[in-house]
Amino acid sequence: MLRRVSVALAATLIFAGAALADPIEGNWTTDSGETAAITGGGPFRITLKTGKHAGKRIGSMSKTAENKYAGDITDPANDKTYSGKATLSGNSLKMSGCVLGGLICRSQNWQRQ
Repeated sequence: MLRRVSVALAATLIFAGAALADPIEGNWTTDSGETAAITGGGPFRITLKTGKHAGKRIGSMSKTAENKYAGDITDPANDKTYSGKATLSGNSLKMSGCVLGGLICRSQNWQRQ
């Protein structure tokens, strides 16, 4: 009986941990077809998993509101870092990098894998 209770408790804790993960965490397909992994919990780290720049950390974001994030985004091709923001909508993540206080921005729409 004690063993069943222990197994049930362990399973509950495992599933509760997965349920507490932030919805931005996971693997995302970028506009260029590469895979980016978003991990952590404050700040979230964005790392490319595939492509020419695999293994390179390209960003750091913190949650600012429900499904909204802000931080820094780095262009892996030239290593320039920009003010970044992200908005999550279902399985789509709109990533934006901006300069001049948000006057000029470039965006991508990433899809959850």
